[in-house]
Amino acid sequence: MKKKEKPRKKTRKNYSYPKTAAIIYSDVRKEYFPTEAQYITEKDAFDDAKIISKYLNRLKIQTYLFPANELLAGRLRKSGPDLALNLVGSVKGNEYLASTIPALLELLDIPYTGAGVLGESLSYNKFIIKKLLQQNGVPVPNYQIFNSPTDSIDPTLRYPLISKLNEIHGAVEITNDAVSENEKHLRERLKFMISTYDQPVLVEEFIVGREITAILLEGLNTKVYFGEKIFNKPNTKYVFASFEDQWTEGIEAYKYQKYEDPLLREYVKRAFEVTKMADYGKFDVRLDSSGRYYFVDANSNPAFGPKELDCAIANILDMYDITFSEILKRLLLNTLRDSQGKARLPIGKNGDSNGN
Repeated sequence: MKKKEKPRKKTRKNYSYPKTAAIIYSDVRKEYFPTEAQYITEKDAFDDAKIISKYLNRLKIQTYLFPANELLAGRLRKSGPDLALNLVGSVKGNEYLASTIPALLELLDIPYTGAGVLGESLSYNKFIIKKLLQQNGVPVPNYQIFNSPTDSIDPTLRYPLISKLNEIHGAVEITNDAVSENEKHLRERLKFMISTYDQPVLVEEFIVGREITAILLEGLNTKVYFGEKIFNKPNTKYVFASFEDQWTEGIEAYKYQKYEDPLLREYVKRAFEVTKMADYGKFDVRLDSSGRYYFVDANSNPAFGPKELDCAIANILDMYDITFSEILKRLLLNTLRDSQGKARLPIGKNGDSNGN
């Protein structure tokens, strides 16, 4: 006689945790990336996925770990997971191809965490994100997109200017040399970045002031959590979180402390909605000496993991006494409620199939 199965633990609204889950992570090969810096941001993808799988196992969820490569579709069909955690930051080294993962999961009708097709596509075009935020009343610095290092510079831009790769996150090339005080330096930066990474570069006015990271976490109640970066960078002219600060082991260039402002919370909620994120999102904001906010970065599906992986989401929510296990439970609940409680829409989660 078959042994009677123990009842699954129930969450609020009678949703149960999935029995099986696939963790999909970036398939990282050094030859995929044009520089060591970009490779560094993804090299631990498999190890990170293994750590997260242990947290799922504690919830009695069987996990499968799948790299995002040409075998993914077959593996998903064969395993038939109840849910997928989408941790993919790039496909074949291209971050903009990350949107193919939610597209595949939509085709296979597998509920998944994070942004849908549209949200992930938008996230890897910083220029479009800036336009969306600007058009919807979310403040951003003055900016310009450069497709060539010889493009004319908008005369309304004021130095110092900071240059960023338009399609790559992870602070790649946000080095201590990223801020330009004159046209000669800016042109040199543009020439190097465009030729090396074969993509446009977003240039924006550098906002001198404080830096705040906002994490939005959906659930039965959508919450926004803030962490202000308190920097330990004396004698530094332009203080910001550089690539070196974030990826060099043994360096503690900043710590987080709690921050609160109802106005900024409303800005974050609006930004999350107009950029078509889902489940969770991360925003970096600068605050100038006059008390004005400027959104300088937006990440759908930002780095996800517990404190031992030094992820912003875990570090910031820990200040609010929210453990990674609780974050994971909320994420699972929200994903299952989304998939079971309403029809999936063609363009992805939180989208609208008729454009309204």
